This record gives sequence, C-alpha cells and structure tokens, in this order.
Amino acid sequence: MEFMDIIKERRSIRKFEDRQVPGDVENTLLEAIRWSQSWANTQCWEVLVVKDKEVRSRLQASMSKGNPATKAIVEAPLLFGLAGRLQSSGYYKGRAATKFGDWFLFDLGLAAQNLCLTAQALGLGSVMVGLFDHDKAKEALGIPEGYELPVLIPLGYPAQAPKPPKRREIEEFIHYDRF
Repeated sequence: MEFMDIIKERRSIRKFEDRQVPGDVENTLLEAIRWSQSWANTQCWEVLVVKDKEVRSRLQASMSKGNPATKAIVEAPLLFGLAGRLQSSGYYKGRAATKFGDWFLFDLGLAAQNLCLTAQALGLGSVMVGLFDHDKAKEALGIPEGYELPVLIPLGYPAQAPKPPKRREIEEFIHYDRF
C-alpha cells in the first residue's frame, strides 16, 4: 500500500470485528510509537495497553454523554491510552521554551498519528477519543501526578468501511508568503 493511500483511507472506526490482534502486530504498533518524533527527543509519552475488562468498564464510565466511541472503549480488541509527562516536551532548563508552553500534546499527537497510520497499513482501524472525563480516566488507569491522559485509542479489525468525508481543496487553505 502506498503511503498517501494509507493517509487517505484512514477513517475513525468505532465498530470492530470480534477478532483479536496478534501479539506481533501489537508490537509493530508499539514500535510505531517508539519511533515517533518528539521535541528534543524527550519522548514524553507513556503508553497504556488496556485489556482488563474491569478497567475498560471504568474508562467507559468516564466517556462524555453522547460520545460515539463509548461502546468501542469496551468492545475494541485493543485499547491504547497515551499519557504525557508534563513540563518535559517544550522545556529547557525547567522553563517553557515557547509561548505555547508544554508541547506534550503535540508530541502525543505525533505518536497517535504514527499509531493510527500504522494500524491502517496493517489492515486495522482506530479512532482517537478525547471527549471524556480525563481525571476520572487517569484515576482508572492509576496515572500519577505530573502526567495527563488526553487520548484513548480503541483499535482492531474494522467491522465497517466508512466513506471518506469531504475535504477542503488545497486552494482553500494554502497561503504563500503571507496570510
């Protein structure tokens, strides 16, 4: 599969086949995170692979009302949680290096994208879930102070193939030299 095809075909998948993801595939997904870019190579991520049904139930209880991924939290064969160490990425000598402060969200976004694109290349589907009670989810996963959990990613073999959404044309967002 060509790389641009992987990018273009990746969709948010919330319904999965009842089929386990083999261990070697799971390891490939973790390698994709391992090789993600990060600010000054801080690698601020911590990855939680959640398989325990009780923990998943507690995470499902943290989902915001109406979140379309609520069932996927417990039904997906794999569930990844990406946590970020605060005041690491984007910091030099204990101080934020830019006006944007902590870059952990940016670094976790890169890691999540690597994970989801690798999943797509391997015939898996995924969805990035961010609409939940983050503090409640952190508690369910035992995440300590100094870390945040911005995203949960259910993952598995897709039970559906959604059509691509309409995308803006390049001419609609490109600017040369000035906005």
